[in-house]
Amino acid sequence: MKRVGLGAMGMALLGFAASAEAADLYAPRAPYTVNQPLNAYSWAGPYIGGNLGYEWGSVSNNPTKPSGFTGGVQAGYNWQRGPWVFGVEGDIEATAANDTFAPWKFSNPWFGTLRGRAGYAISNVLFYGTGGLAFGELTGQTFGLSESHTTAGWTAGVGAEVGLAPRWSAKIEYLYVDLSSSQFVTVTGTQNAYRFGTFRAGVNYHF
Repeated sequence: MKRVGLGAMGMALLGFAASAEAADLYAPRAPYTVNQPLNAYSWAGPYIGGNLGYEWGSVSNNPTKPSGFTGGVQAGYNWQRGPWVFGVEGDIEATAANDTFAPWKFSNPWFGTLRGRAGYAISNVLFYGTGGLAFGELTGQTFGLSESHTTAGWTAGVGAEVGLAPRWSAKIEYLYVDLSSSQFVTVTGTQNAYRFGTFRAGVNYHF
């Protein structure tokens, strides 16, 4: 009887352990984790960061070609499915881009973007494409007169991001930005738009 009782108890303990292991295996994961090996880098979740770069461009219907350094902040959110990463990101940039030709001076004091991102991750390295809405200000000056217009447009680009630690990553990115034209009545008497490329490097903190 004792042997039968001990055997039954052993079987019960084994059943309990198996149930506990199964429950642990299918328990909800911590926030922002993804279905991948435990030692893989996770890109999922929110992040915030800063960047520095340089932009160069041209003003339509005018010979000026504003260029200069840029700097700003970005924030976004990623979703990950295996190696595929999808997300949204917004940024706002202050710039020193300007140029003077003859009586005209044009500058781009600031711009921002709101973009989608899609990429492929190889562990802690993410390659991605991005595109969406752009907006910014173009300021023109001539003979002491000044005129500014804020317009919207579009942007597209590519980038690469490297995970340096579980919560930190660094990135490089190229964007092409096309801001729609406005009528500069005082400065040029015609429609002027601003189109430019910008290359920047930045860091992100992941929550």
